[in-house]
Amino acid sequence: MKPIVHKFSSIFVATALSLAVGSALAAKEEKKDDAKAVEKATQTEKNYQAAPSAIDPKVAKQPEVAKAPSITPEEFTKAKQIFFERCAGCHGVLRKGATGKPLTPDITLARGTEYLKTFIKYGSPAGMPNWGTSGELNDAEVDLMARYLQHEPPTPPEFGLKEMKDTWKVLIPADKRPKEKMNKINLDNLFSVTLRDSGQVALIDGDSKEIINIIKTGYAVHISRLSASSRYLFVIGRDARINLIDLWMEKPDNVAEIKVGLEARSVETSKYKGWEDKYAIAGTYWPPQFVVMNGDTLEPLKIVSTRGMTVDTQEYHPEPRVAAIVASHQHPEFIVNVKETGQVLMVDYSNLENMKITTIGAARFLHDGGWDSTQRYFMTAANKSNKIAVIDSKEDKLAALVDVGAVPHPGRGANFIDPKFGPVWATSDLGDEGISVIGTDPEGHKDQAWKVVRTMKGQGGGSLFIKTHPKSTNLYVDTALNPDAKISQSVAVFDINNLEKGFEVLPIAEWADVGEGPKRVVQPEYNKEGDEVWFSVWNGKEQKSAIVIVDDKTRKLKKVIKDDRIITPTGKFNVYNTVHDVY
Repeated sequence: MKPIVHKFSSIFVATALSLAVGSALAAKEEKKDDAKAVEKATQTEKNYQAAPSAIDPKVAKQPEVAKAPSITPEEFTKAKQIFFERCAGCHGVLRKGATGKPLTPDITLARGTEYLKTFIKYGSPAGMPNWGTSGELNDAEVDLMARYLQHEPPTPPEFGLKEMKDTWKVLIPADKRPKEKMNKINLDNLFSVTLRDSGQVALIDGDSKEIINIIKTGYAVHISRLSASSRYLFVIGRDARINLIDLWMEKPDNVAEIKVGLEARSVETSKYKGWEDKYAIAGTYWPPQFVVMNGDTLEPLKIVSTRGMTVDTQEYHPEPRVAAIVASHQHPEFIVNVKETGQVLMVDYSNLENMKITTIGAARFLHDGGWDSTQRYFMTAANKSNKIAVIDSKEDKLAALVDVGAVPHPGRGANFIDPKFGPVWATSDLGDEGISVIGTDPEGHKDQAWKVVRTMKGQGGGSLFIKTHPKSTNLYVDTALNPDAKISQSVAVFDINNLEKGFEVLPIAEWADVGEGPKRVVQPEYNKEGDEVWFSVWNGKEQKSAIVIVDDKTRKLKKVIKDDRIITPTGKFNVYNTVHDVY
């Protein structure tokens, strides 16, 4: 069966299987009207989390529950596949509750098959998609899932040091690699571009706009990160495979790889002075843990579990996934977001044998984020809590929790000088059209620090990234997951010096001229000089995609990169900007 709602989505499936009080028969009548509301109100969130889990359902074994309705081994296998593809992203692999509600047998058995069928079929305004009435599941599949949810969830295996080392490959030993840069590529203006559905990254020369190499990587690469020296490129796929690429080679390519779990999103490298290129770190969704590795070989050195207590109710959570990781500029530390518990971990890598970890309670559902302009304060979104947590990396403490719009999703955010409020950092939202601008100068603008000083309106909900550059006066906001094609295929751009004026719309997909398809426009990324902005036109796997380059000064089309090898491009990472945290 094909994966869910939109094959273009990367993160949020069924948000909450509502278990509200009331009989199934009464709920059924109410849900007929609710289903229409759900389709409209939650389309963006369905798009956001609709990607299937990278865990192979075959590795999770069937447990028995005496009171659960009967289910054959063949049915269990099918239901497990559906759950891993459509539901695990929100409810968790163990069904203990992640972004969505828990669906364990102690809850589902009490509700019963008919009740569960109603809510699976019709959904709820709280965010549960209407899987049945939307046509995603037929009546037999709805009945199957209602029965499946009353059984104990199958558990994937753990993934420890032995399993990691079994997958670890050093393709070219460090002492056999170039002693100096062997190519004429301007590495500062090189772009690593995710080719999501082909399991590759494209290295594109930012000067010539030519493809230097297409490199095989893991499934659905999530991010690219650079070592502090700019020599090594690290990419991590949804399947938890990490590829280490040496950019000094005559033709940059893989020199090492490892699989650090069954599902993952984040990788980062050490950047503190004296520790450059020493270590890398990767965090996984399953198992919930992170691992510190050698920076030039990917040899796994230290694994730490993130299972623990939630920040608010202080209840044990068995599956708190690792989201964003950033490298501190203030100490030899990695900053690790633990999504479901809402804890931020300050991981001191100066002594791995006696590792010190400072735990900072923030807010639940931590996701992505980036630095303020001073690179002291980590601004990170707690998306379903509708907050931005401000972490003081110098003092290793929570500086503030800032209320923002619905489901903030900043990417790394955008730093600029507001003409009225001074230094600020901005985030856009998945859940609404809002753009929150937060003051970030506690010394020069104390009254505005860690407060929303402006709320602007973009084109609509469904934004994944907001971006500017220190040399630019433009602020770009994508809306890649908006259900309106006109909105998802364009971007809004604001004049930072005249924010009250509103935005201009740039028809990026139209400029790409790639023919039919969804053509979602995603992730503005600047070149090193800050005078070009690159956009991905993310089409279907069998359709034409492109990279559109805009002249930042004129906001006019400058170049379209088309190539049959550019398949479903999404994230783009400029080497210089990524190394130096410029955004």
